[in-house]
Amino acid sequence: MKDFFKYMMATICGIIVLSILGILLLAFSFMGIMASSDAQLSARKNSIFVLKLNGMVEERSEDEDPFSVLLSQTDMEVMGLDDILSAIKKARDEENIKGIYIEGGATVFDSPATAQQIRDALLDFRKSGKWVYAYGDQMMQASYYVCTAADSLFLNATGMIDFKGLGGKHEYMTGLYEKLGIKYQAARVGKYKSYVESVTRKDMSAEDREQREAYLKGIWQQWTEQMAKSRKVTASQLDQLANDSIMLFASTDDYLKAHLVDRVFYPEQMREIIAKKMGLSDDEWIVQLTLNDMKNLRPAKKVRKTGEQIAVYYAYGEIVDELSSPFFGGHNIVGAETAKDLQRLANDDEVKAVVLRVNSGGGSAVASEQIWHATQQLKLKKPVVVSMGGAAASGGYMISSGASYIYAEPSTITGSIGIFGLVPNMSGLVTEKLGITFDGVATNKYSDYETELIFGQENSDELKYLQGYTDRGYERFLSIVGNGRNMTKEQVDSIAQGRVWLATDALGIGLVDKLGSLDDAVKKAAELAHLQEYHTQSYPEKSSWIDQLLSVEEKPNTYIDSRLRQMLGDLYEPVMQLKLDQHRNRLQARLPYDVSVK
Repeated sequence: MKDFFKYMMATICGIIVLSILGILLLAFSFMGIMASSDAQLSARKNSIFVLKLNGMVEERSEDEDPFSVLLSQTDMEVMGLDDILSAIKKARDEENIKGIYIEGGATVFDSPATAQQIRDALLDFRKSGKWVYAYGDQMMQASYYVCTAADSLFLNATGMIDFKGLGGKHEYMTGLYEKLGIKYQAARVGKYKSYVESVTRKDMSAEDREQREAYLKGIWQQWTEQMAKSRKVTASQLDQLANDSIMLFASTDDYLKAHLVDRVFYPEQMREIIAKKMGLSDDEWIVQLTLNDMKNLRPAKKVRKTGEQIAVYYAYGEIVDELSSPFFGGHNIVGAETAKDLQRLANDDEVKAVVLRVNSGGGSAVASEQIWHATQQLKLKKPVVVSMGGAAASGGYMISSGASYIYAEPSTITGSIGIFGLVPNMSGLVTEKLGITFDGVATNKYSDYETELIFGQENSDELKYLQGYTDRGYERFLSIVGNGRNMTKEQVDSIAQGRVWLATDALGIGLVDKLGSLDDAVKKAAELAHLQEYHTQSYPEKSSWIDQLLSVEEKPNTYIDSRLRQMLGDLYEPVMQLKLDQHRNRLQARLPYDVSVK
């Protein structure tokens, strides 16, 4: 018995000691990760910036994700446009960085405008006299488009380029729902407001085909003209190559003959070419700085923030009333939260002007109007300039329309001024197939109208109410845009009807004021605020991974979301739409489709 107690106490003491050591080890690991993430780097002699275009590029990098940090996910699968543009500027200004090396790959850009902004930044980088080289094993079309900004473009000896033009199929789920006994009931205003068609039709309407062809042809024309200039061919030649690509490119030599690339070789030769360009011998070290390194790069000259502050507020993702899940769905613009942020900027005396950076296809009509109202209150105190990114459409256009001035990228998708409501009727499934029936009492005729909409077999009155509610929402949308753009409701209606416009076309009909970048919008804000010296501050401020780990707030988890993207591939978007529809507001002002490109 004495031995039993002796061994038991020894075991307990051992567990306690191991637990203490484990806690200490974990604490030291946390300290190490924190120190490494906060450490600033200096660019050493003979450095290059290596930009790997592989993964997803979105408007802005998310707050550091504790899951990805703890699981050592450092491959930057989801990259922020803001980080990439900042890195290119740093590389331009840093004396020890001699050039940029791009590895083109299977990149998905959240919009054509995102790819275009990176390409423009690379062309600006080259104006400094520094070089850009690009190399790829398998280049997706949007990656290739970006890489054509390089001085020289190289391809693996066994590589390929996806060059086929823009387009794709859209899923229509109506046939599936018919088999299940589910019928979606739609109330919409705007003949081009085609979001509802994916669950109410089995094919594309003439109006939707018209708007899709218009904006896709417009973007493709921009791309081919820009690529042709860089590759020293004509746009019509590139367009013909896209038509013939499946039959034409039998070997990598065909890419050379078509002038799509400059040389074809195996990847180990790339170092020799870069070393020769930098005037280095084969044994001299080339320092390769990644995107993560560039984020932590110490500026060559200490930059002090002088002058007045211009706030750049990022509003990107779907516009929602509240976050539906802390784990899935990417970044959202939460109505009440964004309105409070804008109110704080309005009351901050240090902020002299605000640039609202919008990249959103819309969402909840109620949340959109809430944000629009906050921008109007903000504009009473200081100038508000909108910079449109990949998309500022439907609800995204509503929150932009009241600004003092609107800039858009040339390939921004905008407009889509329209409203719809979408409710599934499940009586065919629940009553006819499963045999479930309903009965009850109510104090008034329409006390239970939502149940009738979803489960009732005769609900024509309820559908009339839904359509009336939608009509009122559209009238309100027209008034908001009309007041912001100095148009009558009739003028807005003539270019609205849910029609999606490319920014180059939207410029001619008064939906935007000028084509330009985020930097152009900042300059305009300074001009409107009469500022001679100014600096920018980005909002909402990003939190570190340790802050998120200790936070009790529910926020989307980018690590889990990126894993889902990898597993589901092209099915990610429709699957997520089905999930999110359960939580969305009944009244929606949103784009009918995804605008990402790859």
